[in-house]
This record gives sequence, C-alpha cells and structure tokens, in this order.
Amino acid sequence: MTDTQPKNPRRPAREALLEIEGLSVSFELPHGTVQAVRDVSFAINPGETLALVGESGSGKSVTSTAAMRLLPELARAEGVIRFKGEELLGATAKRMRRIRGGNIAMIFQEPMTSLNPLHRIGDQIKEVLDRHQSLKGRAATAKAIDLLEQVGIPEPARRVSSYPHELSGGQRQRVMIAMALAGEPEMLIADEPTTALDVTVQAQILELLKDLQRRYGMAILFITHDLTIVKHFADRVCVMRHGELVEQGETREVFANPRHEYTRMLIDAEPRGRKAPVADSEPMVLEAKDMRVRFALKKRLFGPSEYFEAVRGIDVSIRRGQTVGIVGESGSGKSTLGRALLRLLKSQGEIRFHDTRLDVLDKTAMRPIRSKLQVVFQDPYGSLSPRLTVGDIIGEGLKVHAPHLSRAEREAQVMAALKEVSLDPSMRNRYPHEFSGGQRQRIAIARALVLKPEFLLLDEPTSALDRSVQVTVIDLLRDLQQKHGLTYLFISHDLAVVRALADTVLVMKDGEIVEQGSAEALFAAPKTEYTRKLLAAAMLDQVA
Repeated sequence: MTDTQPKNPRRPAREALLEIEGLSVSFELPHGTVQAVRDVSFAINPGETLALVGESGSGKSVTSTAAMRLLPELARAEGVIRFKGEELLGATAKRMRRIRGGNIAMIFQEPMTSLNPLHRIGDQIKEVLDRHQSLKGRAATAKAIDLLEQVGIPEPARRVSSYPHELSGGQRQRVMIAMALAGEPEMLIADEPTTALDVTVQAQILELLKDLQRRYGMAILFITHDLTIVKHFADRVCVMRHGELVEQGETREVFANPRHEYTRMLIDAEPRGRKAPVADSEPMVLEAKDMRVRFALKKRLFGPSEYFEAVRGIDVSIRRGQTVGIVGESGSGKSTLGRALLRLLKSQGEIRFHDTRLDVLDKTAMRPIRSKLQVVFQDPYGSLSPRLTVGDIIGEGLKVHAPHLSRAEREAQVMAALKEVSLDPSMRNRYPHEFSGGQRQRIAIARALVLKPEFLLLDEPTSALDRSVQVTVIDLLRDLQQKHGLTYLFISHDLAVVRALADTVLVMKDGEIVEQGSAEALFAAPKTEYTRKLLAAAMLDQVA
C-alpha cells in the first residue's frame, strides 16, 4: 500500500471526528470467503470533506457501510472504527441506532430505493425528527417544512404532503439530504449521491452540500468514481483499488503529483480526442423535419384533452459516418426525440431513412428496415434478459431478421460480433449477471452490430460506467464507426463524453433545440446562456 497522506496543518490528528484503522471486511459466501476490504486506515476531521474514490468493486461502499455498522450478517469486519473516540465495532445495537442519523447520517445514489413510496415525504422526515429530536405533531411538521426549505425544495409547505414519485430525481435527492439533516449529524456519508443526475442538477446538489456543510460544520465522507467532482469538491482524497487504500492525501497534491500508477490511470481516464467532421459529400442517412411528440395528460369525453408536448418542431439531418450528439437536462426531450426518429414512439413530422419515408410506414412495412436502425440503451443489465445466455441474446435478432440462417451460421455470426467488441466468443454460453458493467455494454453493442446496421441510437450508453470503462467503450465505438462507416445519434448528459465522440452537437431544452453546431465551436464558444450553464455545471477542465 502506498500512503501519501500529508499532515493536516489546520487540525491535529487528535481532533479527528472519524478514525478507521486497519479495517478489513470479508464475506462468507457458499463458494468461499471474499475479502472486500483489506487493512484500510484513514481519518476525517470536523468540517472536512474526504472523498473515497475508485472503480466499481474497489470497496468504497463496503468501507462506508462498515463505518455505519450496516454490513449484512454474512460480513465480518475487523479493525478499529472510532467516532469522537468511541469504538463503534463493539458498540451495542441500541447505541448504534442513536449514532445513525443522530451523529452520522447517510444518503445514497438512488433515493427512490431509500424513500418509502407509500409514505409522504413529510412523514418520513418527521420519523427521523421523532427518533433523534423528540419532535412530534405541529413542531415536527414545522421543522420538516423548514428542512425542505433549507435544501431548496420549492413550495415546501405544499411539498411536505407529496409522495416520492411526485418529485423529480434532483428533488428526491434533496429530500434525502433533508432527512439526513433532521438528526443534526456531525458527519454525512454521501454514497454516489449525484451519479444518476444530469450535470446541472449535480452541480446544484454539490453546491447545496457545501452550503450546508458551512452552515452546520459537518464533515462529509463523499464516495464516488467521478474524479472531476472530487477535484472541485473534496479537501482530501483516498484512492481504493481491490479493497486496498493505494493512495491518500490533499486533493490538490494528489491530482498534481499522483504517486500510485492506479491513481494516475484514474486521473488520465478522461474521454480524449476529437472527431473530425464528415464531408458534406457524404450521403444523408437520416433526416427529419418538424418533429413533434406529445403525450396525453388528461383525456376528456367533452371538451379538449390536455397534452404535454415533449418535442416541438425539430429538424435533424445526419450523414453517413457522422456522430450527432444531443445534450440537455433531464426532461429536455433528448431520449424522446431519439426514439421518435426510429419510430419507437408515435410522432408527427417527416422522417426519411435514405429515400424511404418512415413516418408513413406501418409496423409490417417497418420490420425489414429495423435491422438497419439499432439501439443501445443506458442500462445494459436492464435491457439484457437475465434468463438468456449471451449467445441467445445476440442471436435473437438474427432469428427475426435473418430466418434463413442455419443454427451453425447464426452461431458463427454471434461469435464474430463478440470478437468485434473485444469479448471472447467462448463467453457466449454465460449469462448477463456473470459480466461486469462494461462487458454487458459491449454485449449490448454486439447485439446491435450482429444485424449489420447503418445507424445506431446510443442512449446514455456510458453514464452507468466508471470513467476508465467509459474510455474503453468510447474507443470501441470510434473503432467500429471507422471500420463499418456507422452513423451515430449519441444522447448523453455527460458533456465530456459528447465532446470526445461527436462532431456535431444539438443542445435541447424544453423539447426544442436552443443551439447547434460543430462540437469544436460549441464547446469553445457557446452562444446561449443555457449552453454556457451546462458547460459550467460539467466542470470541464478544457473547453477547447
């Protein structure tokens, strides 16, 4: 283990709020013991932000749940965990219930899995107030409203009666922060709290946490795989790999002079390179004029129905070999536009694939064209059937679009598709759960490639992946595009990825295109205030 932690000149070690020494965590599984954390040691001072970073499976979240004594029964923790000098591993269950929420609070990546969908958000906050502040009735309601106001929930007196599903993703995360604050904790553990959010909401949540930290003097243990956030948010950083702490130190020093090769790899794992624009002489693959998509809100027997217009009068044109990136906040209409272009949603407007009008075709007439227009989605695990082998998943499309192929011919094409995405063809008899996130995304790409498409809709295909895995998937998409002359429509809220992969960018807001142009020009000199806000929120180090 490489330990680069300097002495903190501002606070002596004796003032540490949380101290972890020699922490090891193992899991007793049917097939043997798995060592998830090995001999980890670090400390957090009052009012400090310490980031715990590393790729998926590095042991970050296991370390934090061990600190909260929330490990499952099959886990075994050894070492020392002290909070304000009190040893926690030996504390009683009753004592830990007082510490959780009262002294140390935790917020998670996906608030919908943490908030009870059957209870109003005000009642869930009041439950914490009752347990840790002994507040009930009107006093608890008033405090819940005050907390919602502090975390920036609009109309808190009304929203206190809302259910989780009635709030946006960013608002739900703010509710989770309000619940954490209800116990007036001295330390907050934030486990990937912004990963599922778009860049502007992410920036708002980070600024909110900083503001609350200054107001309450909280320490924050921030767990993430995004080093861009760490660079702008944390005072110190600990880097984990394979359950071990490989480097730690002041954030500025670690980024300027990383000592461990793994840290250097993480810092360098930023999407790089720029795509050269395609020539105007390249044929047009997909064109759309005056695209409109609307969803019914209320249908009435008498009088006009109510509709929400998600896409409003958009024109799109994409040439062979071109990558058009679509960016914008959640709810801007990015994914709706992409799916409407492929006739996966009902829409109005003219859509042409080469010289064929798609908008006038019925389902039967569209079927022969489907093989040329393929989709890769954000969550490969959700879009891959867990009951089918990888070979069956990839070969499924061939059964529909190439029924003349024999079983041997179909298997040969499946193996060739796996090779194309740099996976061993011998893996075709395994199931999706046996693969990592990056490998599952390669499988999803192989499923699309096996049909030899001309056009790929890539809908947030890298957002759920670690930065280092993102880079490999981006390189793969580039290679495949160059090799096969593929055309991409790339939808993402990750502007660093779009900048590296797209040669043309469309910026969407409220169902409309507010700015468009070459990636180079748009990132170097955005013309609209909205685009400038997106770029600022993305915290990109290089704008050119």
